Amino acid sequence: MLSTPATDALIDRVRFNDQGLVPAIVQEATSHAVLMLAWMDAEAIRRTLSTRHATYWSRSRQQYWVKGETSGNSQHVRDLRLDCDADTILLSVDQTGPACHTGAATCFDADPADPADPADMEAGS
Repeated sequence: MLSTPATDALIDRVRFNDQGLVPAIVQEATSHAVLMLAWMDAEAIRRTLSTRHATYWSRSRQQYWVKGETSGNSQHVRDLRLDCDADTILLSVDQTGPACHTGAATCFDADPADPADPADMEAGS
């Protein structure tokens, strides 16, 4: 995948774990809802920044996957940021369809202490 000096500089700052991966927290750009957590390596970062389609590393399948490639539930990446320790990525995305493989809008459960939590209502509780 084609890389730019800016992409290379960003990747040089990332503190990858022993497996060469970094966690990526995915947040919906408009609502700011936290959608999911996935893993990226340097190549996934390059692909994501090059195409603006969220690309992750599947630890279970040991391969790259572009979110929505088979399901149609895609993520257009608006922004990619590193946290202050450079060991976590935050992706701001425009989500099309549900983010979770279960069909839920987000991979995170509703707050059981908040009866007005939208995730709780989506789950039909």
